[in-house]
Amino acid sequence: MVLEQEFADFNAKFEAGASAGAAAFLNAKIDELTAVFPFDRVLKPGDLAPEFALPGATGETISLLETLAGGPVVLSFYCGAWCPYCNIQLAAYERALPAISEAGGYLIAISPQKPDGSLIMAQKNNLTFEVLSDAGNVVARKFGLVYKLSDDLVLDFPSFGVDLTAINGDNSWELPIAATFVIGRNGRVRLANPETDQRKRLSPEAIVDALVAAGV
Repeated sequence: MVLEQEFADFNAKFEAGASAGAAAFLNAKIDELTAVFPFDRVLKPGDLAPEFALPGATGETISLLETLAGGPVVLSFYCGAWCPYCNIQLAAYERALPAISEAGGYLIAISPQKPDGSLIMAQKNNLTFEVLSDAGNVVARKFGLVYKLSDDLVLDFPSFGVDLTAINGDNSWELPIAATFVIGRNGRVRLANPETDQRKRLSPEAIVDALVAAGV
């Protein structure tokens, strides 16, 4: 898969250029989160997705219910424009957008960053699908995706050049895990792919297969 290879290539470059112990530290943080994250709270196939209306990158409000009226929705939660894995993922989804649309789906991406950050993400990757801002992770929480960064990660974040409090507009230090859902026109989750390892994301091929299987 192309997306999987892109992640592998990025990881190899990161580990080759990272300072001593940085890669091991981040690997340990991923393992810790995976061990304690309450996956049982994440929406599963068959669950009813909560309705929401969130601002887009240019200020328009997008409603899940209204979007579902036109067809199933592919809903992808990501950290923000500062996350390299998120950029790789959403750029890949943009390339797959014709196939997603042909299968009847509408693609929406959601992060806790402020609308100007969503605009940066859309412009940086030439995204033509909706990129929404979920202030305070209100919607992500309803999907069971939110976690709080550990104290040592909070202390380490400035070394990455990321001011998360300014980007998200709060000091909660909360993020959604990476997760992609395919939601049928009836509002029910058809596919759920939650990942505590940010280096893993649902492939575009799996999204299209889920849409086709839904028989749209």
